[in-house]
Amino acid sequence: MDRQRSFSFKSTRLLVFSFTISSSAILFTFFTIWAIKETPSVRHEIHFKFNKSSLGCSGKFSVTGEKDSILIDAHYKSLDNATGFASISLISGLQRKKEGPEGGKGVGFNLKTMQESTSETLYEKIEVQSSERNKEKGTIATSSENTGVLIRGKVGLKRLKDCDLTKGRWVYDESYPLYTNGSCPFIDEGFNCESNGRLDKNYMKWRWQPQDCEIPRFNATKMLELIRGKRLVFVGDSINRNQWESMLCMLMGAIKDPKRGPYIFKFVDYSCTVEYYVTHFLVHESKAKLGQKRIQTLRIDSIDRGTSRWRGADILVFNTAHWWTHYKTKAGINYYQEGNRVHPQLDVSTAFRRALMTWASWVDRKINPQKTKVFFRSLTPFHFRGGQWNSGGHCIKATQPLNETPSTCYSEKSIIVEEVIKKMKTPVTFLNITNLTGYRIDGHPSIYGGKSGKRSSTNVQDCSHWCLPGVPDTWNEILYFLLQSKR
Repeated sequence: MDRQRSFSFKSTRLLVFSFTISSSAILFTFFTIWAIKETPSVRHEIHFKFNKSSLGCSGKFSVTGEKDSILIDAHYKSLDNATGFASISLISGLQRKKEGPEGGKGVGFNLKTMQESTSETLYEKIEVQSSERNKEKGTIATSSENTGVLIRGKVGLKRLKDCDLTKGRWVYDESYPLYTNGSCPFIDEGFNCESNGRLDKNYMKWRWQPQDCEIPRFNATKMLELIRGKRLVFVGDSINRNQWESMLCMLMGAIKDPKRGPYIFKFVDYSCTVEYYVTHFLVHESKAKLGQKRIQTLRIDSIDRGTSRWRGADILVFNTAHWWTHYKTKAGINYYQEGNRVHPQLDVSTAFRRALMTWASWVDRKINPQKTKVFFRSLTPFHFRGGQWNSGGHCIKATQPLNETPSTCYSEKSIIVEEVIKKMKTPVTFLNITNLTGYRIDGHPSIYGGKSGKRSSTNVQDCSHWCLPGVPDTWNEILYFLLQSKR
């Protein structure tokens, strides 16, 4: 009897132990299946090779999938090619479950089924068109219709309209210039360097190449279509006259006989005009009584009296800077006037800012942004070496662009212009050509600003204006590009 009880007890313990083992195995199996199902895929490594012209940098960013929250390390480097595409190589590990089209918006691509073994890898090339970039600046959004993966990178490819035109280099191009001094009768003597005896021609053949995009080559017919039925008006000092004459010469490639008036040229077939109005400061040059004398002053609180001629324009291109470097404006002694008060002395930067605010106030009050596009061209650098314009400064030996821009190229005045524009209600495009022009010491008239024999001394050189054909043609190519992008 005792032996039977012992056996029965042992049998019971064996059954309980067996049941426990079986239950544990079943639970472990279910737990393992659940864990595999719920655990995200292993880390993936993605190598991005971006077009150099689009990025020009290297670094790291993280990528997450909206559906799975998979963290992926992405490494990218610049690649010398001109395809306009970003080439993406995916190296992946364990198999991912195929899901529906849950991904974010962007350029679509399909991921092939991942290999099951971690020792095996799958390489897949994907081309992402640069024209399909995410609207969020500085990002790329790429989604898979089949996997729901959203890829975002903080460095994205640049859209054409987001291209920084100020960064780039000058490229020698035999197809330039776009016109010659013989084909354009509108070039002032002071800008007509070739007719004035300049023998080297290379200064006409440089083209500005931004690092992130291409500026379309100027097309005179397309430009005239852009301004059909409109008034394109340049307002400013003699540097703006430089640009205005360049524009006339560039448009001559499409039409040979515009009707001319005093600084107004009408292209009859297109019912448009290209005009220039001189104003050295944009504000009113005046006179005031100081003691027993009447002195010249600059009314920095009053806009120039010629505004009625500009007001109806469809495209306005303003500038001022050249005359703010002259002795009177720099000294600021008994020169700047506000109301009836002539300041005994006023810093030129303060006066310049107040004058720009007067101009900005006029634009905000008088210009209808629905009708008129407003541009403000930045200052152009001088390149006097060995002195100023009246003290032996020269640039005669320069026949090639500089390797780098002068450190003082982007002046305080350009910063002031940008700050004033940012506070305006009216949209104003800052046509920033300062740095790119800073390279072009070779583009000035120098001693070739007048006909042979007219200059009494080579000590007086023009290293502030520009030969035509020449550098101002590039400013107008950029203006042409910007007008196309604002249509």
